[in-house]
Amino acid sequence: MIIIARSLLKNTKISAIALFPVVLVRSSALRENAVLINHEKIHLRQQLEMLVIFFYLWYVIEYYYLFFKLKDPYQAYKSISFEREAYAMENNPDYLKTRKFWSFWKYRY
Repeated sequence: MIIIARSLLKNTKISAIALFPVVLVRSSALRENAVLINHEKIHLRQQLEMLVIFFYLWYVIEYYYLFFKLKDPYQAYKSISFEREAYAMENNPDYLKTRKFWSFWKYRY
């Protein structure tokens, strides 16, 4: 995993984003945020097990499905199965040691 602080996230609400194999963070200080980094590591694992491209396809399709269903962009984002898993387990630093393959599946909406 490579962590890079990028100014392109400065003017957004995004604190970090995982784009396999890189995690972009909004500021250098966020590199030390263990919970945020663990959240992004979970996304990297999800991306890897879905051969990266299928993760992005699934993510976008699920987002738009939820957006049209919920009529709220933030709720749609929070309801994506990948995000639900990452938010649920971000405080567990050992999660990736015991995580089963395709664990996000049990978090689908």
